[in-house]
Amino acid sequence: MNEVNDPFGADAPVYVISVAAELAGMHPQTLRQYDRLGIVSPGRASGRGRRYSMRDVQTLRQVQRLSQEEGVNLAGIKRILELEHEVEQLREQVFHLANELEAARRAVARRGRPAGSDGGAGVRGELVRRTRVTIFNTAEPRNDEEDRDPGSGGGGSGRTGDEQD
Repeated sequence: MNEVNDPFGADAPVYVISVAAELAGMHPQTLRQYDRLGIVSPGRASGRGRRYSMRDVQTLRQVQRLSQEEGVNLAGIKRILELEHEVEQLREQVFHLANELEAARRAVARRGRPAGSDGGAGVRGELVRRTRVTIFNTAEPRNDEEDRDPGSGGGGSGRTGDEQD
């Protein structure tokens, strides 16, 4: 995998629009339209001129193939490219998460060894799960006098309609 900052890598914006168009087999105006639509976003030189990378040229070739051979419209092509980018990001995230999980498993395995096997005095850093439960009583206190006198207007007895006669 090439570094993003590598001046000669696949992401280095080095080709002017005429060269990129020739490499992709397209007209420069087509590349401008794709840039406006957000299908391919080239880098910019200090004078605001477009600079395409080899990855941009490969994307342009893919756009051309999808359009001409597969019959996909530009909106569909843009969506396909977005989804492919998302899949690439998710794969990278899964890779990193798998590495973190493996490192955590190794750490737990090291901590789970019997005392003396690693030269320590015992298991340090045990994982402990604690749960605190707080119960609030939201019911009004029952008053026996209000239960016997239905006309008291005290706001209810705390019983439900099913409990009343």
